[in-house]
Amino acid sequence: MSERFGSFNPRVNVVETEREIRVTAELPGMTEKEVELTLAGDALVIRGEKRAEHEEKDEGGRRLYTERSYGSFQRSIPLSCEIEEDKVDASYRNGVLTIVLPKSKAGQSASKKISIRGS
Repeated sequence: MSERFGSFNPRVNVVETEREIRVTAELPGMTEKEVELTLAGDALVIRGEKRAEHEEKDEGGRRLYTERSYGSFQRSIPLSCEIEEDKVDASYRNGVLTIVLPKSKAGQSASKKISIRGS
């Protein structure tokens, strides 16, 4: 219901593997041209503006009411390592934005799995 009044906060999922960070964002009703991606320092920034218009008419074709809503959003996803900026890939399909951020060699070696001993 809050989206109806112009507030929009897309759902974001972040998955990190040894080689990459994969970010997916749900942006229903938007096009890729309404979204802007930026790598800013140690974060990925997703921003855009969602516009919606709803019009209802009666059986005679007379307009009963028109409702418009606008909502800008910005999500900043912190990145835990260095990224190969020239190899970042973004695609948009069926309302889902997918961004693949390959880790640099330094970023891949920056994390180390730690084993846990049981008692």
